[in-house]
Amino acid sequence: MQKVPLTARGAEKLREELAHLKSVVRPKITEAIAEARAHGDLKENAEYHAAREQQSFTEGRIKEIESKLSNCQVIDVTQVNAHGKVVFGATVDLADAETGDELTYQIVGEDEANIKKGMISITSPIARALIGKREGDVATVHTPGGVREFDICEVRYI
Repeated sequence: MQKVPLTARGAEKLREELAHLKSVVRPKITEAIAEARAHGDLKENAEYHAAREQQSFTEGRIKEIESKLSNCQVIDVTQVNAHGKVVFGATVDLADAETGDELTYQIVGEDEANIKKGMISITSPIARALIGKREGDVATVHTPGGVREFDICEVRYI
């Protein structure tokens, strides 16, 4: 099985979520189930069924996070010596060659991607076009709307 790349920050967020689920959410659900059982007949007890459903969701999420963390490769971009190349974890300032609009993206793992925060997945068309390029290069991106070109203004490792 191939290792999934994660930034150090992304791995830390997953660890925090896992700790929260195990230490806070799981005990609350256990209490809710115990309280619902105390009300009697479980067949028609909506509180019990809701708590069990929440427990199922939480346990699934715990397993998912544990699996991701056990099968990830954590990359600390501040420790990578990429000699100015765009690599996983790099933050890239771009200018749309056609409109001149400026964009900033950080290339992250699929689980960390959030376009509103400027974090794009390594598997996205833009990231694939940027990987390996340097400042001053032009990246050609094939999008559903057509071909777009971006000038790479700056590459940072933060």
